[in-house]
Amino acid sequence: MVEQRSGGGGGPENDPGGGTGTPPGTDARRPRTDPADLADLADLKSALAAALPPGAADFSATARALTTMDASNYRRVPLGVVTPRHADDVAATLEVCRAHGVPVVPRGAGTSIAGQATGTGIVLDFTRRMNAVLDVDPGSRTARVQPGTVLDTLRTAVRPHGLTFGPDPSTHARCTLGGMIANNACGAHSVAWGTTADNVRELAVLTYGGTALRLARGWPDPPGPLLTAARELINGHLALLRTGYPPGLPRRISGYALDALLPENGADLARAFCGSEGTLGVVTEALVGLVEEPAARALAVLGYADETAAADAAPTLLPYRPLTVEGMADDLVPPPGRNGLPRGRAWLFAETGGGTPAEARARAEALVRAAGALDTAVVSDSAAMRALWRIREDAAGTATRLPGGGEAWPGWEDCAVPPAALGAYLRDFRALLDSYGLRGAPFGHFGEGCVHIRISFDLITTAGVRAFRAFSEDLAALVVAHGGSLSGEHGDGRARAELLPKMYGPGLVDLFTRFKDVWDPAGGLNPGTLVRPAPLDEDIRFAVLPREPVDVVFGYPEDGGDFRAAVRRCVGVAKCRDTGPGPGVMCPSYRATGEEAHSTRGRARLLHEMLAGEVVRDGWRSREVADALDLCLSCKGCRSDCPVGVDMATYKAEFLHHHYTGRIRPRTHYTLGRLPGWLRAAAPFAPGLNALARIPPLASLAKLAAGITPERPLPALASVPFTRWARGGLGSGLGGKQGRGSKAAAVLWPDTFTEHLSPEVGRAAVKVLEAAGFGLALPPGRVCCGLTYLTTGQLTRARAVLRRTLDTMEPLLDTVLGTAPLVVLEPSCAAALTTDLPELLPDDPRAARLAASVRTFAGTLAEYAPDWDPPHLDRPAAGQTHCHHHAVLDPAADRSLRARAGLRGELAGGCCGLAGSFGFEKGHYEVSVACAEDRLLPSVAAAPPDALLVADGYSCRTQLAQLTGRKARHLAEVLADGLSP
Repeated sequence: MVEQRSGGGGGPENDPGGGTGTPPGTDARRPRTDPADLADLADLKSALAAALPPGAADFSATARALTTMDASNYRRVPLGVVTPRHADDVAATLEVCRAHGVPVVPRGAGTSIAGQATGTGIVLDFTRRMNAVLDVDPGSRTARVQPGTVLDTLRTAVRPHGLTFGPDPSTHARCTLGGMIANNACGAHSVAWGTTADNVRELAVLTYGGTALRLARGWPDPPGPLLTAARELINGHLALLRTGYPPGLPRRISGYALDALLPENGADLARAFCGSEGTLGVVTEALVGLVEEPAARALAVLGYADETAAADAAPTLLPYRPLTVEGMADDLVPPPGRNGLPRGRAWLFAETGGGTPAEARARAEALVRAAGALDTAVVSDSAAMRALWRIREDAAGTATRLPGGGEAWPGWEDCAVPPAALGAYLRDFRALLDSYGLRGAPFGHFGEGCVHIRISFDLITTAGVRAFRAFSEDLAALVVAHGGSLSGEHGDGRARAELLPKMYGPGLVDLFTRFKDVWDPAGGLNPGTLVRPAPLDEDIRFAVLPREPVDVVFGYPEDGGDFRAAVRRCVGVAKCRDTGPGPGVMCPSYRATGEEAHSTRGRARLLHEMLAGEVVRDGWRSREVADALDLCLSCKGCRSDCPVGVDMATYKAEFLHHHYTGRIRPRTHYTLGRLPGWLRAAAPFAPGLNALARIPPLASLAKLAAGITPERPLPALASVPFTRWARGGLGSGLGGKQGRGSKAAAVLWPDTFTEHLSPEVGRAAVKVLEAAGFGLALPPGRVCCGLTYLTTGQLTRARAVLRRTLDTMEPLLDTVLGTAPLVVLEPSCAAALTTDLPELLPDDPRAARLAASVRTFAGTLAEYAPDWDPPHLDRPAAGQTHCHHHAVLDPAADRSLRARAGLRGELAGGCCGLAGSFGFEKGHYEVSVACAEDRLLPSVAAAPPDALLVADGYSCRTQLAQLTGRKARHLAEVLADGLSP
């Protein structure tokens, strides 16, 4: 049943466009898109404030900056952002914007790659409030969802019924159903389950003119004025619609799907609306179809000589009815990441399903026998399959950094041709790339002829943008010559809409325009997209960045020393918005707050706008950037988990350095930020200070003076610092005590936390390392990794501290540390020495040499004493893998050592939430606890009662003690307890 009704104070019922009175197919009044053209922006703000609940409309610089870009090459500055609660809020927003002549752009997760999720008017952000699964009907295999529902949220809701939603883009952990409908998203399994359009049953939409429609299959009776005009337009051009679309294209996403309205296709209004990119109406609710989830899956990985050979082979696999056939070349996978992949320089991932694991595997093996591959592997273990799929899913970000250096960008990254033509198309495509001197790494849905590729366009210079345009025109012609579609998944948007006449010809493109005008004669929804397109080489997002390099302190070696290039790393794929389970860390503050400003992408966007100076205008003094970075835990999770390696911890330190230059800093920068100095000064008075800290009024006064949140107990100071205890046995150089049967020398780093707050960890490490045959020494003087200065942006002081440390360590660099490890027990200090030290002092060769010698406790034993047999404890274990350990160091040695010691169970991922000084600072307590409650505390609560709590980080142990009352210990302590006295 299809209904049509007037909604939200919309236009009169007899106006098919919602009340403008402009006949369809004629040039219509267009909303103003430049804020300077608005007679009274204050009036718009007041009208929206009156029509919506408090806080729903946000015109702040932060809100606007966060939505200037999606995952494309384009940037447009909106007037403001509205976060509606329900359809009535959407209708009210449209009514106000219509009255003021302001365009509206619906937006989901902002992962669109063609620029259609950017706009100059009001952005409707559905992810904050309209994000629920409203109903699941297992009998009819359908679900009702709101447009901001994340795909994985829907899949989780229907999984208990053995169902799933078939289309699954690589952004499944953050993309929304509304965005998938707008772009007709597909994903890896469309070979089996089709595109989003194939899986949508009914849509509730609002037009810009205020008309509410419910779209399904078949024209309603009566259809109402708007749909009557649409039907008349279609019926008047049946021949063009029957001949104007290229045949044999399972991935034809470009343009409007008007052929879905042909009588022989059932006049499917919902299907025709899919892929309209927010230009016809705003989806407020969707009824989607579900498919049966295979009880078991297997993955056949097939190696080929190159991507064209893989492309040629892909169609031959389709008769075996795989769930997916994905292709990827080796230039997307660095050698360390190729574990589990068979021989070859390109691979097909062909997934099969079955009622049992044996059946799924048998189907995969049958497919392998017909594949004609160089080498093959069949994987049915779920963990191994997830690891392989993660390589493919990260490709959209990985592809933006080319092997050997250089940036690559979207724009032409999802063209599709008939699957049988894919190999020939790729060969011609490679030749076209070469003729322009461009590079790229193809990957994508080879089973359906769809190829993703990020290309090394120069989008910075005028000449480079000119070449980008010329290449785009040539590639459009090549795709059409192979019978293809300019878009095979992500829509046309700003990147391709201008070139649609090459694919469809002027007649069909004119029909698209007239169809748009039936729905939106005022042109208020997402103008410049699909019809009457803006030029593809305008509004390039890098055009606003400074022409000259920015003066910075860190070296940014992966970005040529250029902070602008570092900020450009964020391409917007938004993996940092993933709130699902998994081993990763990124992004703990977003997981706690759900605010885009607290995601890695959001912060990168604000830094981009800070450099642009248009929306965020105060440069390094920006309050907007400072507020967004305030809840960054400096966990470094993004450094490893972000597909392009955005390192927000470093960017934050850089920003804070400039932000507070010549200004008074927050109190905690002088207290917690200079903790090593304060702890050294307090060490002689530790017993008395500990006693005073146990007196509540004095403790409260001390916390107030230091800027420490009142909820946190003050940590106890060590009565005997670690080095005072250690120098009695180890000495200050290599002449110290040697372990019995010594096999190797090692230098033990006395980090601040081990030295003054947990010397028992150091004593335990000495016991274990000597038992393993190490001869140990301490540095010959005072050393510090500079961590607390780094995280508070005191970079001048950090550099001075690190240079003094290098001076102290220099006698050991060419002697002991040439062959012996520098054992660092605290993961955050090891990470600082490994990464921050050489990046902060790139001009000092000693920095890189010292960094290269750093090893973790478990890493030291694995590398230098691989035959040592640890005590067998036979106990369950729970706890935390330190976020810096995950992000910068390799926790594999720790997992292996725990297993060899008989410790069963995995440690929690994520971030503990204390993160050095973060959780102690006033104003951070709630977020700190929320981070712990995300993964750490549930994993500990689920562990057996006799489980040992293991956490190598001082912050992790402190958080566990303060929030659970249970003591966690460093792995060194756990092993030391298992050794004989």
